[in-house]
Amino acid sequence: MVPDIDLAWRRGIRPEPPIPVSDWADRNRILPPTSAEPGRWRTDRTPYLRAVMDALSTSSPYERVVLMKGAQTGGSEAGLNWLGYIIQNAPGIAMLVMPSLDMVRRNTTVRIDPLIEATPALRDLVSAPRSRDAGNSLFRKSFPGGQLVMTGANSAVGLRSTPVRYLFLDEVDGYPGDADGEGDPVDLAIQRTATFRGRRKIYMVSTPTLKGHSRIEAAFEHSDRRFYHVPCLHCGDMAPITWARIRWPEGRRDHAHLICEACGGIHHEHEKPRLLAAGEWRATARGDGRTAGFHLSALYSPWETWAEIAAEHGRVRKDPARLQVWVNTRLGESWEDQAGDTVPADPLMARREDWGEAVPAAVAVLTAGVDVQGDRIEVQILGWGRDEEAWVIDYRVLWGDPSGPRLWSDLDMVLQATFPHPAGLDLPVRAAAIDTGGHHTKMAYEFCRTRLARRIWAIKGRGGPGIPVWPRRPTRTNKGKIPLFIVGVDAVKDAVYARLKLTEPGPGAIHFPRRLDADYFRQLTAERVVTRFEKGRPIRSWQPKRDGERNEALDTFVYAHAALHGLISMGMRLNEEVEQMPGRAAPGRERPEVIRSAWMR
Repeated sequence: MVPDIDLAWRRGIRPEPPIPVSDWADRNRILPPTSAEPGRWRTDRTPYLRAVMDALSTSSPYERVVLMKGAQTGGSEAGLNWLGYIIQNAPGIAMLVMPSLDMVRRNTTVRIDPLIEATPALRDLVSAPRSRDAGNSLFRKSFPGGQLVMTGANSAVGLRSTPVRYLFLDEVDGYPGDADGEGDPVDLAIQRTATFRGRRKIYMVSTPTLKGHSRIEAAFEHSDRRFYHVPCLHCGDMAPITWARIRWPEGRRDHAHLICEACGGIHHEHEKPRLLAAGEWRATARGDGRTAGFHLSALYSPWETWAEIAAEHGRVRKDPARLQVWVNTRLGESWEDQAGDTVPADPLMARREDWGEAVPAAVAVLTAGVDVQGDRIEVQILGWGRDEEAWVIDYRVLWGDPSGPRLWSDLDMVLQATFPHPAGLDLPVRAAAIDTGGHHTKMAYEFCRTRLARRIWAIKGRGGPGIPVWPRRPTRTNKGKIPLFIVGVDAVKDAVYARLKLTEPGPGAIHFPRRLDADYFRQLTAERVVTRFEKGRPIRSWQPKRDGERNEALDTFVYAHAALHGLISMGMRLNEEVEQMPGRAAPGRERPEVIRSAWMR
């Protein structure tokens, strides 16, 4: 035999050494210099991950391992350790599935390649990334006895490409509901493991999203549901670290600590390593005997302090949209859908305010949303203050023929207008998002093409789970060959409808001027969330309350909101903009430079 083939054959028939994944990681894993803590991996740093990793070992009786987690808990790093273990210790065909192909490309560069390059035990088993060998690419890593195949949950071709023994499903709550019309991506991927039933390993990890729609929560509920219990250092009582047990003196979230509900004993942040080291996982359900389920909140994280988590809660607790993110990413819990309830128009109309000719003093940034119809263009301009508190500054309906230049010239004048501010300056529209997915797409492309320097962006709304409000980068695969930004309209509508229910000023609140009429509020509240079931899986979507009802006020609000997130993605910090308004700036601080981006070049 050819030596390489002979080596692969011998490795393939060699019995797998009975070493757990955590031991392999402690012996071999080296974290690259780009890591928060470069150097040798130490499971003792995150002792709660030991049982998670060891359940993935080939000697473990579990076929499926589910980790429902908060951010900064190390769940994905545990998965990387498992992949390293497979490559060196238990070779076979492995598949890593991420929410999209773009995320696979980024993950390979940022995490997979550094995993291999920094770990000597792996470096010689996988060809160098600079090699022309097809066995080492952004989507495939070959090693003696096996391969690591990486694909996106949005690619049905990738999901049905090959049988796999090992399956790593990362951030499953970010997967689309359907992969190219071929069904649920999780089901498609798991079907690839059917050949190895009894010997397969499936690792499913994610932060949860909406209750009733969260894949990771559904998988956790079918497991043995383990929680990590830590001892009270005063009385020895064992209990999980929960948000209900985090307390602080009145007005001093920076002094947050953990209390024991049995004896009232207090535990400070510096004692967290002792608590974690003495902790243990305890199952709360029988499960099916084949699935080990683990729940971890960021309260356990060695990289997140209780004080930081408490302070963040204080900033977001009154804004449902941001509170949802906190509940998902910090507590590792699903969020009860608040956008599903119908929002009535009349109470919103009754909340109209008078603020004169100038924009309210709290406004620091203006953005616009534009919707193109067959006989008109509608424009909404929003003002933004601290913590995304919003004011509707202007709403215009420009009547005319969008197939000709005159109407677009009128739109240009509206977007170039400035608005007086009580501080004595005129605020311009900092960014505008123009929907190109409906009428007169070609004219919309041409309008945006020559105005990128003014941040007049061509967008296309897309519904469905896992689509971010604003993409990391635009696509140019359109007839206009211009930067086109795909906006996750469902995510924005969720935030808008939750915020419409806020009745007091503050973070996320929405203010309306007296001049808006009843038709505006009917359009703003024209949709509702509908849940339908396809092949047993709930599919959530926004639909009109009544057929044929107009919703331009909602659409333009969504686009203006997306434009704000476009600015944020370019580095703008809204709260800093508020602080730097004249009369509010700290001594010696200057206003920020004009935002520039590669999109403008």
